[in-house]
Amino acid sequence: MGKRDKDRESPFSELHHVTIAVKDIEKVVKYYESIGIGPFKSFPPLSNFAKIEGKDKTAFYKYKVKEANIGPISLQLVQPPSNEESSYGEFLKRRSEGVQHLGFVVDDIEKAETKLKELGLKVTETGRRSDGSGFTYFDTEEIGGVILEIRQNATKKEKE
Repeated sequence: MGKRDKDRESPFSELHHVTIAVKDIEKVVKYYESIGIGPFKSFPPLSNFAKIEGKDKTAFYKYKVKEANIGPISLQLVQPPSNEESSYGEFLKRRSEGVQHLGFVVDDIEKAETKLKELGLKVTETGRRSDGSGFTYFDTEEIGGVILEIRQNATKKEKE
């Protein structure tokens, strides 16, 4: 099989992370680490996101997030604030703890988002850093059982 054609490649080609919504992040981290998954570390500061659009606009900066690398894939745990409306909070009410979304990395978030909108996918939430990188969530849970996310990684400067 030859080199992949980036122009025809699906934005859902490169899995980056699996995110689990949890009620008690410290309890879940302790459990996973006790059975050999981890170590977990704190996620980079969410304050790096300059613009958030969607249901999580106010709750976003209050999320507790931990992640562990499992090979090339990151396992992320997210605990939403209990007193604010958020997509993670709604997920926990509807389905209890579990996989809330799959995140895929793309080279150009705006181009990939446009392509997926043209396929009929509806954007539910977005977040962008000042360098233009960030994430977009799509409304795919009802049919596919899970939300699909695309993300463009931050530049080295934004990560600091």
